[in-house]
Amino acid sequence: MHCVPSVASGVRVGEPPRRTGRGDRAELTLDPAAIAANTRFLAARATRLMAVVKADGFGHGAAEAAAASLGAGATSLGVTSVEEALSLREAGFRVPILSWLNPVDAAFDEALRAGVSLAVPGCAHLAAVVRAASRTRRRARIHLQLDTGMGREGAEPGAWPELCRRARAAEAEGLVEVVGVMSHLGCADTPGDPCTDRALALFRSAVSTAAEAGLRPRRRHLAATSATLTDSRTRFDLARVGAGLFGIDPTGTTRLRPALTLTAPVVSVRAVPAGAAAGYGHAWSAGRRTHLALLPVGYADGLPRAASGRAEVLLGGRRCAVAGRISMDQVIVDTGDRPAVPGELATVFGPGDRGEPTVREWARWSGALEHEVVTGLGARLRRTVRSRAVAA
Repeated sequence: MHCVPSVASGVRVGEPPRRTGRGDRAELTLDPAAIAANTRFLAARATRLMAVVKADGFGHGAAEAAAASLGAGATSLGVTSVEEALSLREAGFRVPILSWLNPVDAAFDEALRAGVSLAVPGCAHLAAVVRAASRTRRRARIHLQLDTGMGREGAEPGAWPELCRRARAAEAEGLVEVVGVMSHLGCADTPGDPCTDRALALFRSAVSTAAEAGLRPRRRHLAATSATLTDSRTRFDLARVGAGLFGIDPTGTTRLRPALTLTAPVVSVRAVPAGAAAGYGHAWSAGRRTHLALLPVGYADGLPRAASGRAEVLLGGRRCAVAGRISMDQVIVDTGDRPAVPGELATVFGPGDRGEPTVREWARWSGALEHEVVTGLGARLRRTVRSRAVAA
């Protein structure tokens, strides 16, 4: 496959090539306005919105993502580890932060001193948090966590009544405050799946059990991105949204705005005859005389190697196929009859406005999730932040 004109690119073949002016490195550009637009859209569908910025903000930068989402309607932040929560506190964020995936010997003392709320998935974790509260003389704000069918974190339904009783006893001693009850849905990516109905019934029953134990949590939260978009029954008092902030809709029902653009400059170009091979294993050969361009980005930067043979980039206003296997540090692109120019800028992925590939396409080409693509982006990519107007 050679370059084909991009009907949505708005760029005419023959225009002067775009250049980086920034050397020979690939560059990842974050658009906070896109995160803000997605946040506003999602916040309108939730009573309250928690911005989940775990995994360094899904590869976008936790602090940048937190700032953009809080400025657009989110009222709290969610992460997995205490370490992630403390990093946000050190960055200056003073809003409520919840950490929900910690070993029983995690740094709970530090979390309480920093005012971080903690998810409690069982009696052993509750005991550890109570001890930390006694040591630090700080009352722990906790969210009791129930497993509604995923077999992951959270108390099993049979253990839930005892967890509620012990939590109420600790609350009576002034050591904890149960501010929330939470769980997670395993099948929300498929709207209408009966698995969600079963989980919802379990969650409602657990909330009733907590009330019978004397607990009065102000926040009940079950929905993440998918359920927030497609199932109003699951939203309760708070929605925990992560992927959706960054333009990812796992249900495929809503058009959100991708927030990342990855570009790379052409390092070198060459003309090759029909039959010429390229890349490891000579997995690609030219069907006719063509031109190749070399880009300094590869799987060490997060490009899925499994996308080899299917992936494309936007170069010179046209979609061009990746030729051969994606290497650790580089990608070869077949530019067809038009030779590229060293320094010319290729767009590996972006929001799709100019016809460039999107993260969703890279995920499809590699048989991966969009989440995998963005969280796998490498540390050596030059990262910049650029805001631009995006409609709400």
